[in-house]
Amino acid sequence: MKDVKKIMVVSPHPDDETLGAGGTLLKLKSEGHKIYWLNFTNMAKEYGYDRSGILRRQKEMEMVRKLYAFDGFVDMGLKPGCLSGYHQKDLIERVSRVMQNIKPSTVILPFSHDVHSDHRLVFETVYSCTKVFRAPFVREILMMEVLSETEFAGSNAGFVPNYFTDISRHFSEKIRIARVYKSEFSKHPFPRSIDNVRALAINRGATAGCRYAESFLLLKKIA
Repeated sequence: MKDVKKIMVVSPHPDDETLGAGGTLLKLKSEGHKIYWLNFTNMAKEYGYDRSGILRRQKEMEMVRKLYAFDGFVDMGLKPGCLSGYHQKDLIERVSRVMQNIKPSTVILPFSHDVHSDHRLVFETVYSCTKVFRAPFVREILMMEVLSETEFAGSNAGFVPNYFTDISRHFSEKIRIARVYKSEFSKHPFPRSIDNVRALAINRGATAGCRYAESFLLLKKIA
């Protein structure tokens, strides 16, 4: 009988999940595993966003959820760019409840040194919830590479991947999903461009010996 894994990707903002691990999620889903999405921030009227922007984002996220066919989705709905203003103890408690409910075997996190403070805080919060005595079901922890955040980390904290996923068969679908986030992408040389997504996948693929790949940093693996 096949061992069905539960994989949970954690995004500070909608689109991080696709940039960092979209092809991997599609591949795992196609192999019969279950995939989950925990998103931290979102648009809301009380955060200063207008109705049209909020509705657009809601439609984008709904479409993205359907395209991946996620087995579960949790949106914490916090204020973008302001996660440092929340009590980390409260965030840890909320994330712990999500973790206990889903019980993921693999957790995919943003890089611990991403330039955006939201990314770093999300990493710290979720990583603290993966201690073996709190979450013995977590057997693997990965950090993903998110364009416009990871490549701008300081030189002493550069992203040097040691884990690769061949996403060649799923790359076109990853691009299709990325295009859903129209407001987040622009033309090259903007860091979040379709050209750059393709270039990174080709580059990582060259390292991994395939056409297209996504890369990660493996933090923990319990065999």
